Formats: sequence, C-alpha cells, structure tokens
Amino acid sequence: MAGPKRTKVQRARSGSFGDRTRSRTVLLNQVLLAGVVMVVALIALVSLFPGNTSLFLAGVLVVFFATAAAVAVPWNSIPAWVSALVPMLDILAITAIRESSPPSGFELLWIFPAMWLAGSFGLPGLFGGVSVVCALYLVPALAPDRDVTIATVILPFTIVALATTSYLTTHRSHVQRRLLDSQTGLLSTALARARQQEETLTEVLEAVDFGIIRIGVDGRVSLRNEAHGRLQSAGGATPDEELPAYARDGITRLSADDEPLARALRGETFDDAVVWFGEPGAPRRALTVTARRVHDDDGTDAGSVIVSRDITAELSAIRAREDLVASVSHELRTPLTSIVGYLDLVLDEDLSPTARRGLEVAERNAHRLLSIVSDILATTAADRSTIELSYQPEQTDLADLVASAVELHIPRAAERGIRFDTSGVESATAYVDPSRIRQVLDNLLSNAVKYNRADGSIAVGTTVDADHAWIVVRDSGTGIAPDEMPRLFERFFRSESVRKTSTHGSGLGLAISRDIVRSHGGEITLQSEQGVGTTVVVRLPARRRTPATSIGAP
Repeated sequence: MAGPKRTKVQRARSGSFGDRTRSRTVLLNQVLLAGVVMVVALIALVSLFPGNTSLFLAGVLVVFFATAAAVAVPWNSIPAWVSALVPMLDILAITAIRESSPPSGFELLWIFPAMWLAGSFGLPGLFGGVSVVCALYLVPALAPDRDVTIATVILPFTIVALATTSYLTTHRSHVQRRLLDSQTGLLSTALARARQQEETLTEVLEAVDFGIIRIGVDGRVSLRNEAHGRLQSAGGATPDEELPAYARDGITRLSADDEPLARALRGETFDDAVVWFGEPGAPRRALTVTARRVHDDDGTDAGSVIVSRDITAELSAIRAREDLVASVSHELRTPLTSIVGYLDLVLDEDLSPTARRGLEVAERNAHRLLSIVSDILATTAADRSTIELSYQPEQTDLADLVASAVELHIPRAAERGIRFDTSGVESATAYVDPSRIRQVLDNLLSNAVKYNRADGSIAVGTTVDADHAWIVVRDSGTGIAPDEMPRLFERFFRSESVRKTSTHGSGLGLAISRDIVRSHGGEITLQSEQGVGTTVVVRLPARRRTPATSIGAP
C-alpha cells in the first residue's frame, strides 16, 4: 500500500514542479536571446550595416514577436510540446538575420535555441534542434560556388557540443531531482510512521494506570504521562507541588537525597521501592517505584525511566489483615498468660504424682501455645520482612525431639489410621534451640497428619554428617500442585484444594518454620508430587556457630 501511494505522490510532485517551471524556462531562454538580439540590432543601427537591412529587421521583429508570445502565453496550461515552437521560430529568425549579412557571424545566435531544445526536450529536442540548425547552415555553406574550409565545420561541431552539454546537464539535474523526490518520499513515509508510532506510544502511556517519567541526561523531565499526575493529585498535591516522602513504614521521613527521583538522577537503579507521599494523618498515597537506566543504540547513557504504581489499597488490605490477626492473637495471649500463672500456683501445692504429671503436661503445652501466639504477633508486625524471634541454642539430640513430637501426634493420626515409621531416626546432635525446633517438628508433623490420606503413613528420619544434622518428614498424602509450590512458604498462603475442604489452618506454619530454621543457619526444602505425597527436608548446623539475634540474620 505504501509503494503505490508514494509513487503517486512523487508523480504529482514532479508534474506540479514541471508545470510551474515550464513558463519560467520559456521566458528565461527567450528573454536571454532577445536581449542579445537587441544589443546586436542597436550596434547594427548605430554603425553602417553591411547587409540587407530589411531582412535583418524582419528577423529581429520575429525574435521580439516570439518574446511577446513567451510572456503572454500561459505555457503551464497547454501541452509541453507547443513551447518547442518558440525556439524553432527563433531558429528561423536567426536564419533570416544571418542571411541579411553572412560574413557578420550572426549564425552564432543559433547556439541559444539549440541548447534550449536540447535542455528542455531531451533527446528529441537535441537531435531535432541540432539537425535543423546544421541543415540551415551547411546547405548554403556546401554550395558548389563556395569553398569548404575548417571554419565551415567548426560552427556545427560547436553547436553539437554545446547542445549535448546542455542535454547532459539537464538530464543529470532531472535524475538528481527524481532521486531527491524519492528520498523525500521515503523521509515523508518514515516521518509519518514515526508520528504514528509516537501517537500510539502516547495513547498507550495515557491509557495505563501507572505513572511514567522519562528523565534526560541533563536531568530534565522529557515525558510525564497522565497517570503520574493523577497519582500526585490523589495525594492532595497540585502538579507543581512536591509532597513529603516517607519510607515504607509511613513514618520515617525521607531526605531529599533519598527520594526516588533524586536517586534516579544520581544514576541509581532500584526495584519496587515503597514510598508514602503525604503527611501522616492527611490524604496520602503509597507508591512502589522502579528506576531503570536507558541507553542509545551505541550504548551511550540516555537518562532514566521511573515507573510508579499505586499500592495504597494493597498495603491497606495487608495491614488490615495483620491488624486482625494481631488483635485475635492478643486476645488469646491474655487468657493464656492467666492460665500459665494459675498452673504455676497449683503446681506449688502438694499434689499426687498423677495429678502433678498431668498439670506439668498442661503447663508445657500452655507455654508452647503462648510462644506460638507471640510468634504470630511478631509475623504481623507492620512492614517487617523478618520475624523477630529470640532463641537459645544448645547441643541437642534431634532423635529425642522427634520422639516426643511423634508421641504427641500419634493419637490424632490413629483416628484416621495413619501410621508413623520412625525406623530412620538415629542419634543426630545439632546446635539448636530445642523448643524452636520442636515447634518446627510440630508444624511439619501436623501438616503430614492433616493433609494425609486415610490409612496413610508418615516416615520420620534424622541423620548427621560432619557439618549438618538432617530431619526428614515424608508423608503419603495428596501432594501439592506444581503451580502452588513457589508460594508454600508465603505467610497466610493456603492452597486452592485445601481451602475447599474442612481442614483448618492459618497458613503460617511453613513460613514460621522456615524462618526458625534459617535463624539457626539452616534451610528447609520441600518436594511434592500430587497423588504420591510430600517430603520435607530440614538442614541444621551440627556444631556451634555465631548466634543470630533475629531470623534472616546472616
């Protein structure tokens, strides 16, 4: 489609150009000849003319008549070949002038119409004009009563050479003009395409709901879409007003150098930096900001692109969920504290061995439950990426922890016919906090019982090598879908299949277990196959290492 259109445009442009220049060409060529003839006529009239004056004046009058026609006739409105009549008429007029006085050299005037015809009408004009001039000159010159000399042939060859030069020059000019027209067409097409792409890009940038800022190398903003303005105005600011920026917690004020725009201007790149814009207590927005450097085709730095997205609703929803969990956990911790206190008081009394043993079990589990509630409160602390847990590691035999944990879950597993296989448990000493690792075991065994099939099995094993101790829990349950595996350790995540059942859970067990294991310098991994079961492997340090004070510490 673009090719035919471009051809039509070029033809129209070339035709229009030819139409505009035809009258000008006729006028300029004819006026030039008329000026020379006028000078010659004036010289002839002032001096004693040695020839036929009447024939001379007739030729001059014909030239002036042709000049008047060149001025009066609208050559742009008539066929191009008609304008060739003017130089042909000039040739006849010059012939009359020459015949009025042959020795005067008036035949040199034939050069003007010959060059005109060659330059304006191509090869037909070249051959036609040269042929007519040479015939009018050579026929009388080669008459039997005249002598043929070198001077006889010099003029025809001169006219042929000059006419050919005029033709070649004009042809080269036309070729260059066509080349320029072609290049102009290509540039016009490229410009139109670039404008279309620019309009499309502008429409896309205005349609998206995230803000985009393009910053040049000189630090000036060269592009800013509407979404950026909407995000600013949503925070209560005018387009020219700068809102105060706060860190992810919404409380810590960012200095001017730490704001995303200033960091991008310094050449920094960053991903998903959360920034609150607006004063606390006032209308404000939370944006996640990403900055990237851009480069030209040759690798030269071309500035930065900053992309911002409004995540106010997302953070508000997360905070509301965490507040709810924290509120519920707080309500649980208050009565648990009372229960632990009263159990301590009762244990100070004189009790029978059986009653004391039962109360001690209740006290231990109350303490464990209170510790779990405290962990849940820690996980819901706003804007924290790690769980702040204290622990006291010591050399611990993992086999003892596994035995006590399995004993706790045997009654619940027996209700569904699930069997425990502890043949793989061997003595394995690790440098860990026993209460925290017991919490991990309880989470893993609880999941293995809850998500197992009836009459299934759970295999538990421990081992140790030179540097690490290992715990392996394998069940014969339903397994986990591959697309859900990457999210298993996210807080509050529960798989789609589990949500459709009556199995209860908070989605915190694996997240807390991983953070506890990592706080010891270990790692927890999980493999699962649907319909076959799930295997969890826990790696722990076998010897003492520099204790960490919080989960996520190196």
